[in-house]
Amino acid sequence: MLARFSKCFSKDQDGVVLVETILVLPILTLLTFGILEFGNMMWQREQLQVGVRDAARYMSRCRDFHPQDCRQAAINVALFGRPGGAGSTRVPGWTAAGITITPTVLPTNPGPNDKVTVTGRTTYQGSPVFSAVLGSAVEIGHWTQMRYLGW
Repeated sequence: MLARFSKCFSKDQDGVVLVETILVLPILTLLTFGILEFGNMMWQREQLQVGVRDAARYMSRCRDFHPQDCRQAAINVALFGRPGGAGSTRVPGWTAAGITITPTVLPTNPGPNDKVTVTGRTTYQGSPVFSAVLGSAVEIGHWTQMRYLGW
């Protein structure tokens, strides 16, 4: 009985495209979602790298009588792309708490071994599906070091 039942379906091709689509569509959807999420993560990491590099460049050339002004301006350059610090951040969720600048006091007469190090860290702001699948937060970060020159 089962052989006769399967025999009638073995030559019938109605619905084959639907079955193939049902089998392939979830795989293609996951693959597409993964590519988009990975691209977004790399974009946020690149923006963080550019911000940290720009802040280090600003801080390495800054010579001000008030080091806190240089420091705050460098943080604003990292976060917003300009010393004034208004607008949206380069990376969603990145705050000043995620930026470390050393040394805290700039030398008055810079020497060849005086360096400025800027470190930036933030938690990746991905889609809710990514967070649910991964189960934990992904931290992205970058650091750079430049020789202190002053202006």
